[in-house]
Amino acid sequence: MIVVTGAAGFIGSYLVSFLNKKDRENIVIVDDFSFEDKNKNLNGKRIVLQIEREEFIDWFKENADKVTFVFHLGARTNTAEFDEDVLQKLNVNYTKSIWKICAKHQIGLIYASSAATYGLGEYGYKDDEATMNKLEPLNPYGRSKNEFDKWAFQQKEQPPFWAGLKFFNVYGPNEYHKGRMASVILHAHKQIKETGAMKLFQSHNPEYKDGEQMRDFVYVWDLANVMFWMRNNLPANGLYNMGSGEARTFLDLVKATFKAMDKEPKISFIPTPEDIRDKYQYFTEADMTKLKDAGYPHPIHTLEQGVDDYVKKYLSTGAYY
Repeated sequence: MIVVTGAAGFIGSYLVSFLNKKDRENIVIVDDFSFEDKNKNLNGKRIVLQIEREEFIDWFKENADKVTFVFHLGARTNTAEFDEDVLQKLNVNYTKSIWKICAKHQIGLIYASSAATYGLGEYGYKDDEATMNKLEPLNPYGRSKNEFDKWAFQQKEQPPFWAGLKFFNVYGPNEYHKGRMASVILHAHKQIKETGAMKLFQSHNPEYKDGEQMRDFVYVWDLANVMFWMRNNLPANGLYNMGSGEARTFLDLVKATFKAMDKEPKISFIPTPEDIRDKYQYFTEADMTKLKDAGYPHPIHTLEQGVDDYVKKYLSTGAYY
């Protein structure tokens, strides 16, 4: 069986659907299933077992011999979460428990790290473990992810294959429940549909004009495809960036959304909320050399390709899930 944690969430539920399309149905899904909005992501998915997050570790210890691979995507993903005890429990200690079982029973593991570990990018955005101890994440979420990455490399007992994927700015279907933390594309589509216009955050950094803050936006399909490829090809163990490899502006993103909706751009700017202003990344760009050198053969969606697919196949049809 294949285990997917965080399976009711954005990336986890999309991965389950992706695996189903690849004729994988022997899937055990794990999450906190008490949130009705998230559970809509599971509609139509073909699985063999559903386990609550709090019960999974005990189940895994008893049934490890039945598991062939784990995709650990469950985490507290809110970058505005400041309860470090919660982050330590869910993002660090829980992942350590899964790691130890995978190591003991020689089960492959892919887990979600984050581009939030890179902070302001003072040391670049290269997925090189040599820089891990230098990185200065801007928030407790990023610190929790970096803490586990560092811990993983210190372990003598390891899964036979493991990879920590540093997700950059992911967008795509099944994110509708995320509210404020959903992608700008989802918010843009909603605003444009309701008002014909879109409001973006102003820049509070003199080096960037309004709307020209740059991020590496990556389509969720590419994440799922990389994880599926890794499961089948088992590249070298370690950290891997998961972005598009090209930083683009928020103006580019919103203009692509207007175009996919067949509307003329109408964009204005509002102040960035103060609670995230001093922790705001103005530039991120994944160095994708490591994944390419590992042999990953597929092109990654450009921003325009991904936005067009997301808007036309999902958002404009109402198929949010």
